[in-house]
Amino acid sequence: MRWTLPNTLTILRLLAAPGLAVMFLYFNRPWADWLALALFVGAAVTDWFDGYLARLWKQESKLGAMLDPIADKAMVVIALLILTGYSGMNPWLILPATVILFREVFVSGLREYLGAKAGLLKVTKLAKWKTTLQMVAISVLFLATGIDVVHQNRLRVLEPAQYERLLASGAQDFNTVWLAAQSGWYAGMTGLFLIWIAAILTLLTGWEYFVKSMPYLRDEGAG
Repeated sequence: MRWTLPNTLTILRLLAAPGLAVMFLYFNRPWADWLALALFVGAAVTDWFDGYLARLWKQESKLGAMLDPIADKAMVVIALLILTGYSGMNPWLILPATVILFREVFVSGLREYLGAKAGLLKVTKLAKWKTTLQMVAISVLFLATGIDVVHQNRLRVLEPAQYERLLASGAQDFNTVWLAAQSGWYAGMTGLFLIWIAAILTLLTGWEYFVKSMPYLRDEGAG
């Protein structure tokens, strides 16, 4: 194993995946949300840099090629588990999350079954766009959950009449109650929209890989 910078970045991204859950074990919300967001965005950025640097410096390695997709999948899977749990099991989030998780398990199973022939399931441009969109959507959703906690904390300490007054006057004075309510709603809707688009791309890439693998899945003698 060569401890090149690209390999080191990939390993750090892999370790960051369980770190997302650790944030919610040791920090109160919304700090846990902000730290998870920072960790996730930082890991997503390294996803681009490690591949770019490996190609630029001619430091591609079998270890990096093996760990890179694992790190991406671990980040996405753990982040989605956290988000679905803290979203109150919102069905509009659970359904695209289920599609994404199902596809990742399905394609991983295909790769394992194909063994040496798994090279035919090389990462396509569409799959790269899928991963990028997943990362952006999850980042926006972490932002939305953090803002929602700020909003709920303010709501708990205010009298109903005071809360309604601040909400109504927010467009003029931009108070924290109005800002949290408005920005939280827009971030949440944007994140859900993006994760649905990502789920559609995820389905398409899963189908693409399945079609490519079909010649190797037919029984001998089958037409």
